Amino acid sequence: MGQPIMGRHQSRLQPLRSLLGMFLVLLLGMLAGLLVDGGWALAAGQSGAIAPPAAVETVTLHLGTATGNLRFEPDQLQFTAGQRYRLVLDNPSPEKHYFTAKDFADGLWTQKVQAGGVEVKGAIHELELKPGAIAEWVFVPERPGTYELHCSIAGHAEAGMVGQLVVAEAV
Repeated sequence: MGQPIMGRHQSRLQPLRSLLGMFLVLLLGMLAGLLVDGGWALAAGQSGAIAPPAAVETVTLHLGTATGNLRFEPDQLQFTAGQRYRLVLDNPSPEKHYFTAKDFADGLWTQKVQAGGVEVKGAIHELELKPGAIAEWVFVPERPGTYELHCSIAGHAEAGMVGQLVVAEAV
């Protein structure tokens, strides 16, 4: 007489089960990729152990001074290619200033810039800080070299608001 009712349905469901199984494997693979891309990865040599993201080194740069001097303090910053940094920028001066270093910015991977409750992601070339403002820029330099830093407000660079950003090769 043919197959029992249960058998007919099971044979129709078999391709669906195979497809569902492949979907679950793909989904688990994507989740594992998100964990790695999000900064978490399996520690080498430790099955199942999870290692925290690479340490972040914090560097602080003042744009101007409280007395209104037009300079960066310090006026030279050192970085190492491949190292993750949190650059804390603050403006203690009574007027706005710019952190302008396009060539430097083109040679890094920016995780985020955060200021005043706003987080910006993507390519950053210049940051404007109003008096009293603080911003954090989290990035990884990728291209070694020496880069110019200046405040792009008319007259500020000429008055001495310039600096250097040095990215050394990773050792």
